[in-house]
Amino acid sequence: MYRCAVLAASLAATLTLPAQAQLQLQRNFPRDAYRGVMNFGTPPAIQINGKDALLGPGVRIRKPDNLLALTGDFAGYKAVVNYTMDFQGYVKDVWILRPEEIANKPWPRNAEEAAEWAFDPVAQTWTKP
Repeated sequence: MYRCAVLAASLAATLTLPAQAQLQLQRNFPRDAYRGVMNFGTPPAIQINGKDALLGPGVRIRKPDNLLALTGDFAGYKAVVNYTMDFQGYVKDVWILRPEEIANKPWPRNAEEAAEWAFDPVAQTWTKP
């Protein structure tokens, strides 16, 4: 009996550890990820920083806990995000940001700003010249 209780307790602790550790995980964003305020409409329609855009086929939306979500879950939702675009101009990746990620400023809003600033991929920071 005692062994079963110890085994069950250690198994429960092991199963809950990844969920707790995931909240502390630093997400690494690619150099071509831009920051914006995204208003989700009826998929695939969105607005980024007040401009109309479309979610691309196969878009990946990551919630603050870094789990993937479906596009329909966000209709009518507004969030600060980092996002990437594909070569056709569709949004292909979206990360809904946590408060500590939003506080990581500056972050470029478009390709022009990214071309002028310097990115440190290890520290996940941008610096203006």
